[in-house]
Amino acid sequence: SGDAEQEYFADGISEDIITDLSKVAGLLVIARNSSFTYKGKSIDIRTVGRELGVTSVLEGSIRRAGNRVRITAQLIDATAGTHLWADRYDRDLTDIFVVQDEVTRQIVEALKVTLTPAESARIARTPTRNIDAHDLFLRGREALFGPEKTKESFEREVALFTQAIELDPDYAEPYVGLAHAYNHDFQNHWSGRTDSQQLSGHYSRLALEKDPTLPYAHSVAAIVKFWEKDLAGHREEVEKALALNPNFALALRMRGVGNIYNGAPLEAIPDLEHALRLDPLVGHLTWQFIGSAYLIAGQYQKAVEAFRERIRLSPKTDLSHGFLIAALGHLGEVDEARRVWAELKEINPNYRISEHVGRLPFRDPADAERIRVGFAMAVPE
Repeated sequence: SGDAEQEYFADGISEDIITDLSKVAGLLVIARNSSFTYKGKSIDIRTVGRELGVTSVLEGSIRRAGNRVRITAQLIDATAGTHLWADRYDRDLTDIFVVQDEVTRQIVEALKVTLTPAESARIARTPTRNIDAHDLFLRGREALFGPEKTKESFEREVALFTQAIELDPDYAEPYVGLAHAYNHDFQNHWSGRTDSQQLSGHYSRLALEKDPTLPYAHSVAAIVKFWEKDLAGHREEVEKALALNPNFALALRMRGVGNIYNGAPLEAIPDLEHALRLDPLVGHLTWQFIGSAYLIAGQYQKAVEAFRERIRLSPKTDLSHGFLIAALGHLGEVDEARRVWAELKEINPNYRISEHVGRLPFRDPADAERIRVGFAMAVPE
């Protein structure tokens, strides 16, 4: 429908502006997942500021009519509720990246932050001259990051990113989208393909060839390296992503995950907590990793608390149920562990802890064994 088209377009441009702002080291920028939870709601700006832990809130609207776009934006002091800056832009759609650049720079100026030359260059970057290709990429990205994770959503993502590449073969972002989508397929086995992991790596490399300055490309390359059990390569890509975008919650989370499986679980906690700070309202997966870090470090009560928080936010997670059982086993809370096991069997009747742990890239086999032993104390496989 027309309303749906307007919504995904507006969301895409909003996310682009968030991404540009997050490349500025002098700002702490909340990720789109959390900021978008307020979309369409009438909420006092001071409440938003308090819930997100921020001092300024950007709000506005984006409307597209044919080849024209209108953007209204205002920056508000979240403590006093007063306006810091506001403007309106009426432009041709071909100028959309120029408008995003202008909006970003005026916000940075209003916040009295000085851009470095490198940050200024990254914000000014034009990813493609083909607006239709960008349109297709925005649709694919919306599907990729949306709540639906199914074979159908995967096929839609692949189709949209592929069409974008056909229109502009040098446009890097759709290659990253394909790499990310095929990585999800590798983990979830939706398509039945046996080469999804290889395709994820292939498109990841192509994306970096097209644009080595893209933080998202380096973050997905880190995910690819993680599942290839190349933890050194994983860390290298994460550091490149964070050098380009210090507010990238995905990259911070991935650096934390690398430490968990590389034998330094407690070193993961600051990065994971920072990722939660940047994405506080939709950070449920981060709680899984915090729990994993504490579980491997032998701090079982803290692990239990983290896994329970993940399950509260995402009740159908088999991962957190399985690791919660292991933590409870180590604590000797067998009755509670078996109650959780009954829940887990309802969610995934075929769950096996050995398969779950076996596909994770532990550098030290003893760390994996710690999880298996805790699980076996409560639920012998």
